[in-house]
Amino acid sequence: MTRPRKLFWSRSMTEDLNQHPQGLDHNDFEREDLSPGGVMYFMVGLVVVVIAIYVIVDGMYHFLDRYEQTHQAAMSPMVKPIPDTRAVSPDDAQSFPQPRLETSERTQLTDYIEKQDQKLLTYDWIDKDSGTVRIPIDRAMDLIAERGLPVRTESTSAVAAAPAKKESPAKPAAKAATAPGN
Repeated sequence: MTRPRKLFWSRSMTEDLNQHPQGLDHNDFEREDLSPGGVMYFMVGLVVVVIAIYVIVDGMYHFLDRYEQTHQAAMSPMVKPIPDTRAVSPDDAQSFPQPRLETSERTQLTDYIEKQDQKLLTYDWIDKDSGTVRIPIDRAMDLIAERGLPVRTESTSAVAAAPAKKESPAKPAAKAATAPGN
């Protein structure tokens, strides 16, 4: 037995349940669903609208670009054309004040690393007057392995660590008061 479909909403649900004593059957399913055809028509319509909007906007941009090129005023022969300021040549980059932006990050980093590696692998003077030299890192590691790390002697470190003793200001005043001849 099927119930007639109600086309209005009832304020009293209890009346509906009283008229149909079997109540609601929770094992049943809703018979009025969206049809797959309706969903497909909506999706196809959505794709058509998106394509139409794309074509309209693209055509509008092409039209405006063409319009600007044809209606651009002729440049006066007295005016010197301004070069494109977005393109920077290497000579122009050196004229900018510090700090400069990196023009080619990868090659600048590679050059920096090569210079640092060159410093680590060669002999060079750090300070000729004091006789300080830089030696290759491999040679420095060999020397440390042969000789060991330098160690301070106990007496030098104890003297350097102990602060010099100072007299307190009260003691000189006391010595002056007890000085003979007062």
